[in-house]
Amino acid sequence: MSSGPSSTLTALREPRPLLVGARVALVSPSGPLEGPYELERAVATAESIGWQVSVGSHALARTGYFAGDDAQRGDDLLSALQDPAIDGIWCLRGGYGSARLLPRLPRTLLQRHAKPLIGFSDITALHAAWQDAGLISYHGPTARAPLTSWSREYLVRAVRARTESAGAAPEATVLHGGQATGRLAGGNVALLASLCGTPWAVSFRGAIAVLEDVGEATYRLDRMLLQLRLAGAFDGCVGIAFGHCTDCPDSTSDGTRTVIAVVQELAEALQVPTLFGLPIGHIADQWTLPFGALATLNADARSVHVHRVS
Repeated sequence: MSSGPSSTLTALREPRPLLVGARVALVSPSGPLEGPYELERAVATAESIGWQVSVGSHALARTGYFAGDDAQRGDDLLSALQDPAIDGIWCLRGGYGSARLLPRLPRTLLQRHAKPLIGFSDITALHAAWQDAGLISYHGPTARAPLTSWSREYLVRAVRARTESAGAAPEATVLHGGQATGRLAGGNVALLASLCGTPWAVSFRGAIAVLEDVGEATYRLDRMLLQLRLAGAFDGCVGIAFGHCTDCPDSTSDGTRTVIAVVQELAEALQVPTLFGLPIGHIADQWTLPFGALATLNADARSVHVHRVS
């Protein structure tokens, strides 16, 4: 396959770039912040990028393991979407809870108020809604965490400059060679598995599957990837870009199996170019990937190249 995108492949619609002076809403659609200091750091980070900040009314709320109840979190997200003064949405953290908001995000609403969405981990559920609406969203750092200069550069490239926000990853492991071009899709494996059987289930047909996870025993990761395979999510997948499975123990009382062995099995079953250990996931230095944009995964060169048309 050639290094450029096929003429038969098309990217999803990309929202306007978040230029200097853009107003960005900081919202908590999932888990709660540890305290005001995390919100203060997030505001300072956003302002240092050159954005004006609007903080969700319930950004510091806490209801059990949620950042406020479903109504509060949903109201903040919908307010940011529907406010014409807001240019983009940066999620403060992951955790758990964003999937509970999906019924309040009909496709027509997202299309009418197409705005950039930034985040990862539990935010995978919101990425699925954006892609279902035909919109590009950005799999990248959440706002509460310290932003390294490396991650900052790739974030700005993706959402402002619209230049290469991935690239070479010489430390990645090649699990299956070759090269493929397709749309970027995916996110957190646990969230992707949880969406199976719902209207927001993610299909990797014609896509490069971007995958990562945290805190999952190997057998659970194995089970979730198998669930996705059995559900047909990987039918027509053209490549696998696996990031990191952070704090994912390899052993159980019944034996040992590595995460890389589980992903190797998937690569061999699909017979598609596959890289493992890309800078994606619960790590300090990570790419910001525009889900829905076209990209080329070159396993032999250990690289992912994002095709930008804006």
